[in-house]
Amino acid sequence: MPRVAVVTGAGSGVGRVVALMLARESWAVALVGRREETLRETIRLAGAGGAALLALPCDIGDPAEVAAMAERAAQLGDVEVLVNSAGTNTAARSLAELSTADYHRIVDTNMHGAYYCSQAFLPGMRERGAGTIINIASIAGLRASAVAGAAYAMSKFGMAGLTQAINAEERRHGVRACAIFPGEINTPLLDQRPSPPPPEIRERMLQPEDVARCALLAINLPPRAIIEEMVLVPETQES
Repeated sequence: MPRVAVVTGAGSGVGRVVALMLARESWAVALVGRREETLRETIRLAGAGGAALLALPCDIGDPAEVAAMAERAAQLGDVEVLVNSAGTNTAARSLAELSTADYHRIVDTNMHGAYYCSQAFLPGMRERGAGTIINIASIAGLRASAVAGAAYAMSKFGMAGLTQAINAEERRHGVRACAIFPGEINTPLLDQRPSPPPPEIRERMLQPEDVARCALLAINLPPRAIIEEMVLVPETQES
């Protein structure tokens, strides 16, 4: 039986690359995201390599949808790994501009979604005495910045706290968590900035596969080892 992983945000960016890398390692992967067409595109990119890939459209900010998604993911088998990679932001992100609706949407997706998904799969991991949860946070979850915006920074600080809580409470049950804090990544999320960076700037940023390799490192370590936090920055950064 293949090992089973669930990846949120699997329709683009880091989540898509993590899912593709796991599929290449013969994992069965439940692909979670808002839009089924982007999840289907991830499956198409995986090719016909034999790995079981299941598209599960879901608004992870809705706990009822997450519960239904978790039941469907069980079709693949016992979930060993959860990668919380879904994330969003808004162009009007400064404290002077941020709307209440956008604030709630960002926090619901980035932080609450990671919590709902973790809570959905933790019972099974706890019962089996094994499991790994990867939270794709952000450097903005360590140091807030005007570039990231208030809601995004708050949500990523929350993911860091969730990771620490999982390790504090669940390590004795064989469950481990890793928070990855990348700097700027060349993903479609950049298009939500007030002034999206040009291609020559994006080329110097981290690429999705850089972050995905970090996730795979934490996943593939033996159970006795835990990478609790990982900070990843590009070799050259804009001043």
